[in-house]
Formats: sequence, C-alpha cells, structure tokens
Amino acid sequence: MKNAVLSGGIIGVLSIIWIFAMPRLGVMPQKDVVAPVEYFSFIIPAIGLFFGIMSYRKNECNGQMGFLEALFQSFKILIVGGIIAVFGSILYISYVSSSEANIKDFSERIFGALIVGVLLAFAVSLLFTNKANKLD
Repeated sequence: MKNAVLSGGIIGVLSIIWIFAMPRLGVMPQKDVVAPVEYFSFIIPAIGLFFGIMSYRKNECNGQMGFLEALFQSFKILIVGGIIAVFGSILYISYVSSSEANIKDFSERIFGALIVGVLLAFAVSLLFTNKANKLD
C-alpha cells in the first residue's frame, strides 16, 4: 500500500499543480470547448502509473507480476491520486475560481480523467505483466 500512496500522491500533487497552473497559461475550462494544452494533462497519470507499477513489480513482486495484480495496484494508485486531485479541484473552485459555471465544467473534466485513468491502468498493467496465470 506504501507504493500506491506514494505514486498516487505524486499524481495527485502534480494534478493540483496543473489545475492551478492552467489559468496562468490562459486556459479555463469551458463548456464544450477543450483547449489543446488540456490534452497534455494525461501525461501526469501515465507517468505516475508507469513508474508506480514498475517500482511495485521490482520491489514487492521480485520482478514477476500477473495482469490482475498489476491492474489492482494501478487502481489503488489512481484512487489515491484521484482523491487528492478532486480535493484540489474543490479548493480551486471554492477559493480561486469566480464563476459558478466552473463546477460543472470541472466535474466533466474530472470524469474524463477517470475514463483516461482506467484506460491507462489497463495499458500499464498489460505492459508490466510478465507472469502467466494458468486457469485449469
């Protein structure tokens, strides 16, 4: 669980930094409009999951890990990172943002991040799976 908290914490903190940096870059979430720079935000969970699962396989699984084990660890990392990112979004909406319409726009972005995170979890789990699970 230590690995999930550390990797998820890194994802969460980087996501909060991204949320607070977007307005400084001139990007505000708007309904039905996604700025091209917003697409780069998927790099945060991709890198966090990649290094988190790589570290988990190396340090706790002795280099051998099955798909379900990697997927479960990926979801733990994403849950920790997601909780921190949502908390940061709530702080941003409550204290920094001036418009009430941003709540809906941010919730759409967070839901999109959930979908991207799940897809990345499957991809990273497939990437680091090296132990076959036999089903008899």
